[in-house]
Amino acid sequence: MTASHETVRVGVYPGTFDPITLGHMDIIRRGAKLVDRLVVGVTTNASKSPMFTIEERMAMVRREVDGVAGEIHVVAFDSLLMDFAEREGAKVIVRGLRAVADFEYEYQMAGMNQQINPRVETVFLMADVALQPIASKLVKEIALFGGDIAKFVPPAVSEEVIARVNQIGRKGS
Repeated sequence: MTASHETVRVGVYPGTFDPITLGHMDIIRRGAKLVDRLVVGVTTNASKSPMFTIEERMAMVRREVDGVAGEIHVVAFDSLLMDFAEREGAKVIVRGLRAVADFEYEYQMAGMNQQINPRVETVFLMADVALQPIASKLVKEIALFGGDIAKFVPPAVSEEVIARVNQIGRKGS
């Protein structure tokens, strides 16, 4: 028996994924186990300067989630998260937490989202201990100064970041 549309549990994992890291992949793998369909929502945060275009980031995420167990869709969005969640039929927002600082920000965001759309719950997943320090911003900074990012991102992503750094120019050279 197949599940009807009403019984399919849909979750949204939003982020800029600039670039996608091993920490993101951990949350995607684990989040996909919690829902029938996980929508990875790729967006652009106006307060961040992306290294990659939204199309490049979507292609990166699609390639990296290929083969991950579960039904995973990669979708771009440029709207309020709760509006995007509603359009996707999601009842759950999946968020990863690395540290106490993340919790404070995410707790406030979850509260605001609850006010906007009380039909959607936020679920927090603690990052794997080995992956907790990884942040896209730091990966880009390390790469821009010529550091090794292989421990923080999938191999193909590492190659793409290094190629982009070579294109835009390394700092401190």
